[in-house]
Amino acid sequence: MLVGTVLGTAAVPAAATQAATARATACPTGWGSLARTDDDATTTPVRDIRTGRHACYDRMVVDLPGAGRDGLGYSVRYVDRLRQDGSGRPLPVAGGAVLEVRVTAPAYDPETGEPAYPARAGRPLPGVDLTGYRTFRDARFAGSFEGETQVGLGVRARLPFRVLELPDRVVIDVAHGWAGGR
Repeated sequence: MLVGTVLGTAAVPAAATQAATARATACPTGWGSLARTDDDATTTPVRDIRTGRHACYDRMVVDLPGAGRDGLGYSVRYVDRLRQDGSGRPLPVAGGAVLEVRVTAPAYDPETGEPAYPARAGRPLPGVDLTGYRTFRDARFAGSFEGETQVGLGVRARLPFRVLELPDRVVIDVAHGWAGGR
């Protein structure tokens, strides 16, 4: 009898721990895959584009130091093919789906025309290594034309995403799946 009581009380904390762990790793749902836009604009140049891995999503951050929060504009949408602004030239982006990320800010100093972000059109984003990512497959710089910077983000499939405007940055999160689980 004593053994049954000890085992019974030990099982309750283990079950509670498993339930708490499951709640802690639940992933957000309801983001959707429709286009997200904000029509604001800034002349503050893009200085960096970086990525990160999270439990529920992969993240891309476009840094615009000094831009604040007001005036950050963007358009993020799924496209059949990434086409470079100005020329209309198609740019290959690996993955099952392509998110076109546009930030209404130049990747160059508007006063001098000098590059503020050291990327080349059609090439992978400098310093971005997507090895080990669950959702991201490719990240290509399309260019900066007439005050807008364009990036092609190749993802595993057409998955839900969200866009956040934070001080000095635009953040794009793409979920690992539709079900809301890890």
